[in-house]
Amino acid sequence: RDPFERAAMADVVPDAARELTDEQRRAADELDALADAGEFKVALLHGVTGSGKTELYLRLADRVRRSGRQVLLMVPEIALTPSVAALFRGAFGNRVAIQHSALSDGERHDQWHRIRRGEVDVVVGTRSAVFAPLDPLGLVIVDEEHDSSYKQEETPRYHGRDVAIMRASRERALVVLGSATPSMESYQNAVAGKYARITLEKRVLDRPLAAVRLVNMRTEYADEGPDIVISRDLAAAIEQRLARREQVLVLLNRRGYSTAVFCRQCGDTFECPNCSVSLTVHRARDGWRARCHYCNYSVTVPNACRKCAAPYLEHAGFGTERIEEQLRERFPDARIGRVDRDSVRRKGALTSILSRFAARELDILVGTQMIAKGHDFPAVTLVGVISADVGLGLADFRASERTFQLLTQVAGRAGRGERTGEAIVQTLYPEHYSIQLACRQNYPEFFEREVVYRRGMRYPPFFALINGVVRGRTFEEAMQQAREIVRRLEPATAASSFTILGPAPAPLGRLRGEHRVQFFLKGTRRAEMRHALMQVVAGMPEIRRRLTIDVDPLSVL
Repeated sequence: RDPFERAAMADVVPDAARELTDEQRRAADELDALADAGEFKVALLHGVTGSGKTELYLRLADRVRRSGRQVLLMVPEIALTPSVAALFRGAFGNRVAIQHSALSDGERHDQWHRIRRGEVDVVVGTRSAVFAPLDPLGLVIVDEEHDSSYKQEETPRYHGRDVAIMRASRERALVVLGSATPSMESYQNAVAGKYARITLEKRVLDRPLAAVRLVNMRTEYADEGPDIVISRDLAAAIEQRLARREQVLVLLNRRGYSTAVFCRQCGDTFECPNCSVSLTVHRARDGWRARCHYCNYSVTVPNACRKCAAPYLEHAGFGTERIEEQLRERFPDARIGRVDRDSVRRKGALTSILSRFAARELDILVGTQMIAKGHDFPAVTLVGVISADVGLGLADFRASERTFQLLTQVAGRAGRGERTGEAIVQTLYPEHYSIQLACRQNYPEFFEREVVYRRGMRYPPFFALINGVVRGRTFEEAMQQAREIVRRLEPATAASSFTILGPAPAPLGRLRGEHRVQFFLKGTRRAEMRHALMQVVAGMPEIRRRLTIDVDPLSVL
């Protein structure tokens, strides 16, 4: 049972004779020296999009496997494994295995035992691949190391990148963290000298980075009305690309057709009965369905208001389904596909649509952040970003970092072939530093701006953070239990270096029928904070099933 047999993008074969650029050669020499040392070391490979990081991975993996050690290459998404694994299999034959959750039970069994028997040199997989039985392990590559998909949010919680570093330290292996937009934590470790820092500042063949145009949607709304979704500049640019038979990516990091539905007469809105969120409207065969993206509750949207019976229900906001609809109306001859969680639920659907786009069977691909991650489409010369600021309104200290990363990554999908690329970014906040600096692809300046805020507010990467969330049948019950935890923790703060914030209602105050109250521990000694919290929880056995503890949370919602 071989997962490569159904790898839809298995025709990707590396050019073994490809010459490295001078910059790549310098980076390769540095990586070779680290690998040859045979000691544990972490290196941050910080290269702009399209700078040839994958070629360096391939050559370094070959060097390590020739020394008799094995290689683990981690990617953030299952969709990236077929193309990456096929690239390595083209170089190393059947000495490559795959590990991810979308494999069938039989495929997973066979791949695991091949690894265990030492029949492979390279394992390619998502975060769970970090537990593959490689021995001896000589190299771990974490591609797109900044990506939040490496964090498992369900129990047991772990971060694949951090587990990889811990495993490598025990097995005296080299870790290479690759990204065009490193996490603040990894970059700070490189600045502080804990990690080696290797940079690639140019694209291969000296191809220019995509030129970025900002469109102020406040001006668009004033000129064209409040219903405009695709700006005049973006529509004209798409028309030009279609005429030249080039491809287009359109990003909106929001699923569904509209974000809410409400009655114009009485103001009633469709809200989830289990979670404190509005229902997202999706197209369905029988009309419209309003769905909660947290608990999957759904209800058919009627023709009249449930409260006042007025026939004035109206959609508010927009998601990828509406973008796809508007593009089909405006460009009826274009072949358009959509990638989001709703369109790729079926096994193999994501790989199929990406393969069709890579084969130029589609002209425009609309999608959420799934289309921004590491894909290489040489015929894409235009990237359009709808609502670039959609993530800035979240009550999360990482909002600016995530916005910068997403915009930089998606802009990097344009102009990776012979023709130059362009990105058009629509936003209500063109002056925001994360958007401005993403358009210039200036990570060092973004880091310097963001680091002032993080240090002043005592957030990572300078302080460790633990998020505790207490769930209860009522808000009062959850708050009472959270207060008791904090009360028992307070004596520990007097003799240690951490502080407590809260308790307070969580931003997502109700989830799947339970009320949520959260508190934070902030400090410079993670182990000390964790030990103090565990001691308190050990003395409150009745609360264990109601308490979620997240060390180094990526989201605080």
